[in-house]
Amino acid sequence: MQTHRIHSNLLPILSPLIAIALALLVGAILILLAKANPITAYSILIQESLTNYYGFGNMLTKTAPLLLSSLGVLLALKAGLFNIGAEGQIYMGGLGSALVGLYLQGIPGLIHVPLALLGGFILGAIWGLIPGYLKAMRGVNEVITTLLLNYIALNFIGYLANNPLKEPGAPSAYSSLISESARLPIIMSQTQAHAGIFVGLLATIILWVILARSPLGYQIEAVGLNPIAARYAGMSFEGTIIAVMAIAGGLAGLAGAGEVMGLKYRLFDRFSPGYGFDAIAIALLGRGNIGGILLTSVFFAILRSGANVMQRSAGVPVTVVYAIQGLTVLFIAISFAIERRINPL
Repeated sequence: MQTHRIHSNLLPILSPLIAIALALLVGAILILLAKANPITAYSILIQESLTNYYGFGNMLTKTAPLLLSSLGVLLALKAGLFNIGAEGQIYMGGLGSALVGLYLQGIPGLIHVPLALLGGFILGAIWGLIPGYLKAMRGVNEVITTLLLNYIALNFIGYLANNPLKEPGAPSAYSSLISESARLPIIMSQTQAHAGIFVGLLATIILWVILARSPLGYQIEAVGLNPIAARYAGMSFEGTIIAVMAIAGGLAGLAGAGEVMGLKYRLFDRFSPGYGFDAIAIALLGRGNIGGILLTSVFFAILRSGANVMQRSAGVPVTVVYAIQGLTVLFIAISFAIERRINPL
């Protein structure tokens, strides 16, 4: 019995590691098929992201939006919800920060930056609140609503960047530059690494405290595990669902705000390379653990930041990196199925 309990405790820790290892192994086969050396390719991938100054800065730049958006997906999972709308929430967050950065002028940076971040959080939260309300009050499946809201957000931002917000005479779809006082400071000179990574780390700490040390965190867990029991205990199922989805959307909105305020300095059409969809995989790999989310976000950021260098230096197509990401999700899904067979309860 004790051996079974040990195995049960180890499975959630080992299965993500095994999934990543298997994905890298299959990725090595794909690299061989591309007539390249897997050891050389992976060495370049790691070195570029962790030991190269500019590569490390690029990795931090990509970690911030991945971390924030995956925290939003994780929070929803804790409440028994599947938020696949982080991509749309990222776009709306970018819009919120861009509007504050464009139309509020003459404000000191110490005030302007928090206001722009708040604008991103609020619009992202609104985009999360919509499916939360529909789920709580009308019983509409949140997978459907969050998925559809992604496309609405992408096309809405595309319309704005191509029409009312487009910079006059711009060759493509983007807005004017936001005010300098609304920009996140660069934390590594001559790189794109900006203070958005600190926003992500602060959000990580706050969310950990909420989930692990607060009555709200207990309520979220209770609703996620057993909504009926939570209702009998006097907890508001509807209120919890709406609040969780709003906060989840706000976290993803902060990811979009960071892209506009720290990297682009404009609102671009299609400014996210799919961070919101990566966030789903990261949240699943993290297995509900905040520390796991942080480490997995770094892993995905390493894959994204080192992909182009790996292609140039080792002759490995960038698509192999995307294949590794997809394989990681596949193997973690397989591990879920195996765990359910081992521990059906």
